[in-house]
Amino acid sequence: MEFTFEEIEGIQDPLDRTKAAHERLGQFQEAVTELTRLRREGVEQLQAAGWKPTEIAVHLGVTRQRVEQIGKNGPTPARAFLGRGNQVIIAVGEKTEAPKEGGRPGGPAVATEDLVAYETLSHLARDLKMDVQFEGISPPGLFDTNRENLIVACGPRLSPVVAQLLAGDPCLGFSKDDQGWYLVDRDLDEEYRSPSDRGVPADYAYLGRLPRLDGKGSFLYMGGIHSAGAAGAAHWITNNLSEIYSAVGAKGLFSTLIKCEYSTSPLRVTSSERVSPIYRREVAS
Repeated sequence: MEFTFEEIEGIQDPLDRTKAAHERLGQFQEAVTELTRLRREGVEQLQAAGWKPTEIAVHLGVTRQRVEQIGKNGPTPARAFLGRGNQVIIAVGEKTEAPKEGGRPGGPAVATEDLVAYETLSHLARDLKMDVQFEGISPPGLFDTNRENLIVACGPRLSPVVAQLLAGDPCLGFSKDDQGWYLVDRDLDEEYRSPSDRGVPADYAYLGRLPRLDGKGSFLYMGGIHSAGAAGAAHWITNNLSEIYSAVGAKGLFSTLIKCEYSTSPLRVTSSERVSPIYRREVAS
C-alpha cells in the first residue's frame, strides 16, 4: 500500500511510520535515478542533433555549465538495457549433479561457465549502481518470467519455458540433429555449429529479449550452444552496452547471435563479437 506524505506523517505508531517512510523513500530514490538517466539521455540526444548547451539551458531554466554537468553526470542512458530501477534479477539454469557415493542423488548445480556469465553481468550491473539478486533455475527448468528487470542465462535443454519462448522467434533459434545442437539464422539460411564440438575453445550464443508469458513486457535472455556461449554473450554486452542499447532501446524485442573465444583452467572469455544482424520484433509493453 502506498501512502502520501501527509498519511505517513499521521501514522501514530513509530515503527509503522518508520517502515512506511522507508518504503516510500526507496520508491522515490528509484524514481530519481530513472528521471536523472532520462534527463541525461535527452540532453545527449539534443546535443547529437546539433543543439548547443546554451540553447538547452534556456529551455531548462539553468546555466550552460549545469547543462554540461547533466550531460556528463548521472546514470548512463544505456543502463536501461539491463532494466529500470536499482535492482536486477539474474537467473541461471541449474543441472542435476551425478549421483554421489553411496547412491545418494545429486542436487542442482550451476555450470562453471554459467557462473562466469553471472559474475560478468553482476559486475556490470554493480558498476551501473544496480543491486543484483541471484536466482537458480532448478530442474525441470520452470521459472517466473513475469517480473521486472529479469535476466536469464539458461539453455532450452534445461528449461521448457525458454524453449517455448524461443520457438516464437521467426529469425533465430536453436535446432538439433544427429551431430548435436546448433543455432540457425532462418532469415539468412545460415547454421552456426559450436567450434567446441571439434575441440576448439569457442562457442555461439543466442542473445535477445523474449516476451514474458503474461504479455506485459519482456526479459533479457542469453543461451549458448554450450554453457560457455552464455559467458561470451555476457562479455559482449559488457563491452558493447551503448551499441546494443542504441540499436534496441530498453523494451523492444530483439535477437542476435554472438560468437566467443575463451581460455580454460580457469574459464575466461578472451573475445566476443556479433555474427548475425540484430533482428527486431514488435515492442513489448
